[in-house]
Amino acid sequence: MRFRVERDVLAEVVAWAARTLPSRPPVPVLAGVLVEAGEGSLTLSSFDYEVSARCTAEAVVEQQGSVLVSGRLLAEIARSLPARPVTVTTAEGGHKVEVSCGSARFTLPTLPVEEYPALPDLPAAAGQVDRAAFAAAVEQVALAAGRDDTLPVLTGVRIELSGETMTLAATDRYRLAVRELAWRPDNPSVEAVALVPARTLRDAAKAFTHGDAVTVALATGAVGEGLMGFEGSGRRTTTRLLDGEFPKYRSLLPTETAATAQVSTAELMEAVQRVALVAERNTPVRLSFSPGQLVLDAGTGDEAQASEELEATLDGEPITIAFNPAFLLDGLRAIDAPTAHIAFVSPTKPAVLSGAGGDAPAAVGYRYLLMPVRLAG
Repeated sequence: MRFRVERDVLAEVVAWAARTLPSRPPVPVLAGVLVEAGEGSLTLSSFDYEVSARCTAEAVVEQQGSVLVSGRLLAEIARSLPARPVTVTTAEGGHKVEVSCGSARFTLPTLPVEEYPALPDLPAAAGQVDRAAFAAAVEQVALAAGRDDTLPVLTGVRIELSGETMTLAATDRYRLAVRELAWRPDNPSVEAVALVPARTLRDAAKAFTHGDAVTVALATGAVGEGLMGFEGSGRRTTTRLLDGEFPKYRSLLPTETAATAQVSTAELMEAVQRVALVAERNTPVRLSFSPGQLVLDAGTGDEAQASEELEATLDGEPITIAFNPAFLLDGLRAIDAPTAHIAFVSPTKPAVLSGAGGDAPAAVGYRYLLMPVRLAG
C-alpha cells in the first residue's frame, strides 16, 4: 500500500475515525484504525462493537491496500506533521507502516487486520436534518442526560421521529430537556423512536462539520439489536441503541402555570454565577420574584451570604423558588435567547425555562424543566 495525501486532510480524517476509540480496549486490535487505500480515495474506520466511524477523503493512491495501526498514535503524528504532503507506505511485508512528510519520518508497527471486526452496515436512511440545527439541538438536550451508568436508560437521548418533526429528550431525574426541530423524512408518515447514548450522540453531532445536511439512518430488530446511524460529507457513524423504557416525560411538562416571569438571560446568568460563589456544594440559589424585580440570594446564618436584584416582569403571584445553580446555569445557556421565560406552578414543583425574544433557531421549540430544591422551614 502506498498513497499520498495533504497533511490537513490526513489529520482531519484520522481524528474523525480515532475519536470513538475506547480508552481501554478489551482486545488490542480495537485500539486500531483501519486504513484502506482504494482507487483515488482513502478510507479510515474504527469500531468497538458499540460505535463505528468511517471517513473517506481523496488521495493519490499509487498502490492499493489496507493496514491496521494504532489510531491515537497516528492521530498525534498526523496533527504534528508540517503542512506538506504526507506519504504513507507499508514496509516489511505489511508489518510496518512508514509515514513521511518533508524531512520527518515515522515507522509504526501494524496490528493484525484479519482479527479486526467487520463494521456494521449503515441502516436504511430515514431522512435528513439540517446539520447546524441538529448539532445545536443535541447540545441543548444532551446536557440533561444522566451520567450514572448504573441507570443506563437515563444516560441516553430519546429521539422521536414523527412526520416532519424530530423530538429530542433527555433527563437525569432532576431536570428534563426537550427540543423539537423540523427534519425531512423520506417517508412523510414515519413514526419511530430510538434511545441513543448521549455521549455518542453529542460527539457525533459535533463532529459533522461539513455540508448542509446529515442523513439519519435507523433500523430496529430484536431487543438490544437496534442500530442508528448518521452520515454526511463522506463521514458516517453508527451506534447501538440503549435498551429500556425511557420515562414518560411528556406527563412531567405542566399544562397549566400559576405564574410566569421574564428576565434578561445574560443578566440572570451573571447574577447566578456571582451569588453562587457563596453557595457551598449542593446549596441552592433562591430566586424571589415580585412585580418588576427578581432578588437572588444564597447563604444563611453564619455562612457567607450574597444577594442581587434584577429587573424582571412577573405575571401572577409573587413566588420564591430555589434551584441548584449549576443546573440553572445549564438551562440558561441552552435556551439561546436574549430573554429567559420561566413558568412556575408552585415553589415545590418543577419550573420550565424557555427562550423569548430574538430569532435564534435553537430557541424555538426548546424547554428545560428544572426540579426546585426544597427550602428548610
